[in-house]
Amino acid sequence: MLKTELKKALLEGAVIPAHPLALTEDRKLDLQGQRALTRYYIEAGVGGIAVGVHTTQFEIRDPQFNLFEDVLRLAIEEIVRANVPENFIKIAGICGPVEQALEEAAFAKEIGYDLGLLSMGGLSDLSEEALIERTKKVAAVIPVIGFYLQPAVGGRVFSYDFWCELAETPNVHAIKIAPFNRYLTTDVVRAVVSSSRNGEIALYTGNDDNIIADLLTTYSFNVNGVRIEKRIVGGLLGHWSVWTKRVVETFRELNVVRESKQIPTSLLTLGQEITDANAAFFDAKNQFKGSIAGINEVLSRQGILKGNWCLLDREVLSPGQLEEIDRVYAAYPHLHDDDFVKENIAKWLES
Repeated sequence: MLKTELKKALLEGAVIPAHPLALTEDRKLDLQGQRALTRYYIEAGVGGIAVGVHTTQFEIRDPQFNLFEDVLRLAIEEIVRANVPENFIKIAGICGPVEQALEEAAFAKEIGYDLGLLSMGGLSDLSEEALIERTKKVAAVIPVIGFYLQPAVGGRVFSYDFWCELAETPNVHAIKIAPFNRYLTTDVVRAVVSSSRNGEIALYTGNDDNIIADLLTTYSFNVNGVRIEKRIVGGLLGHWSVWTKRVVETFRELNVVRESKQIPTSLLTLGQEITDANAAFFDAKNQFKGSIAGINEVLSRQGILKGNWCLLDREVLSPGQLEEIDRVYAAYPHLHDDDFVKENIAKWLES
């Protein structure tokens, strides 16, 4: 089961970036860059990290690369070295059919990860019932975060009943909601609110197109004649893997405003600015084909990565994406953390 201090931190909400993959120009693991990324996130003040997820590139599991275990170990080594607080949330991405998912869950648990973010992607042959059974089996090995992945990058649409069943599954402690769709997002929240485990499940946004609004919204539903409220308390986001220091500062500001229940309209403007920046990084115009390369491009501009390379040759910036990143970099200087990175990068890149 999940430790008490971690459960509390998860329910209160945290900034959790989805950890990218650092590569050399010949597509080999860049140990220096990979360690530097983890150090960057820790010093930026995040509440946890997620490794082995979409932003880390699912292909790390392919036999030709065989990087899954190495990448997960590197992050744990840096977390231990940094002597982070006990409530720092360590999340491992878990994918594939039942056998693969169980192997990944067991490995992640063994080396010190607290939770598994269980992807439903690439399993179109499985029914919703079969996916619930898969979740139960994985949850018997490691505490689970459910994951609603948008269809454009390999996810699928699930029924309201699916999320009701998932919410009732023991040892599921959170759900990352990332369908990039308000209607589907509401399905998940309503299902959790209606669950007997409502108070045990934390909701995290993965909707990179709606981050600020998700974090400011209080949902309210009538359940058996009782009005119950629920909030999305934090984020587990690929977008948060860049400009992370400012993300942490913004998240703290949002928490203060949320408690006051007086939300300035300036935050709605900020939300749209962040969405615009994310559209460039994630290549929204081209159905997110350049999303990983876009994130890597930002990190390489700051000097944390050596380049925007990905494991697969086809994973590159889309035509016009570089210009879009130039545009948002110039348009929103208040969103980036270049000064913070410049001040600290030398020590992050030390061996």
